[in-house]
Amino acid sequence: MTPATKVAKKAGIDFKIHEYSHDSNASSYGEEAAALLGIETSRVFKTLLVASNENKLAVAIVPVNGQLGLKATAKALGAKKVAMANPNEAEKATGYVLGGISPLGQKKRLPFIIDKSINNFETVFVSGGRRGLEIELSPIDLIRLCSAKCEEIKA
Repeated sequence: MTPATKVAKKAGIDFKIHEYSHDSNASSYGEEAAALLGIETSRVFKTLLVASNENKLAVAIVPVNGQLGLKATAKALGAKKVAMANPNEAEKATGYVLGGISPLGQKKRLPFIIDKSINNFETVFVSGGRRGLEIELSPIDLIRLCSAKCEEIKA
């Protein structure tokens, strides 16, 4: 069990665990998960960390078939500007390694913003807290567990 799966279990939500054999040479963890699990890339969401110009961290969640719109994310967070967070800071704040950062069970409670396209699906997939592990859950449960805002942040 990972911190992410423990959070889902403790919350009492319906979720499924999907494991696959991660290839260390994969260039995109989310696209690899979609291909190996046989699902659309639009249903797999990646968890990214951004830093505002005041160096405050936040979590942005977008489908793996899209890019994060930094201007839209800054606006949604009420910041002047955001940039991708330093990878070491992202790992330290979440307690997860890159490619395995789950929105659930992070070490620090950070602001969350999720791309509104998540509401187009009955269930979505997010990292389960390590490479090769995905959690399938309803968007409503993910939004609630993360105390997230839904905005258009995909570029």
